[in-house]
Amino acid sequence: MTLILASGSAARSTMLRNAGVSHEIDVSRIDEVSVKAAMLAEGAPPRDIADKLAELKGLRVSARQSERLVLSADQVLVCDGRLYDKPRDATELRAQLETLRGRAHELLSAAVICEAGRPVWRHVGRAQLVMRSFSDTFIEEYLSENAEGLLDSVGGYKLEEKGAQLFSRVQGDYFTVLGLPLLEVLGFLRARGYLTE
Repeated sequence: MTLILASGSAARSTMLRNAGVSHEIDVSRIDEVSVKAAMLAEGAPPRDIADKLAELKGLRVSARQSERLVLSADQVLVCDGRLYDKPRDATELRAQLETLRGRAHELLSAAVICEAGRPVWRHVGRAQLVMRSFSDTFIEEYLSENAEGLLDSVGGYKLEEKGAQLFSRVQGDYFTVLGLPLLEVLGFLRARGYLTE
């Protein structure tokens, strides 16, 4: 059986491929902005928002891939109680990095596995990161080299690339920072017999 990844994230697909998990991609489109707004209006915690977004993506794909296991994921960034979205352009990216500079934030990476149109497993990984107080010159150089490729990251950085230079401390699972609690996903796939125990 081939796993379906309900995400267009190149980082998530690469993580699975590098871990030896064969998969196909079937991208799910949901109105994330509306879901987040509704849940925030109801006072939902960020963890629940990440989990719900991942679940909705998985259910959408599982409805059309009912014979397959479908892995979906979502990640949210929280700093001082505020939920951040992916920057829409270079101006928002710069503003977000300037806001996070010198401060701690948390990344919550949710993964849900659906089968036959229903969730059968879920996990939310947490990582805490502290950005160093980098100079304006550094941010100029960083954005001039990387801005376009960073807009698909909720934090506006890629820890696996030059984004590592933004940080003074990272606590938590590396894969969770990249957007998928990979070790927990692999554990479920082994338990299901999808991977060798």
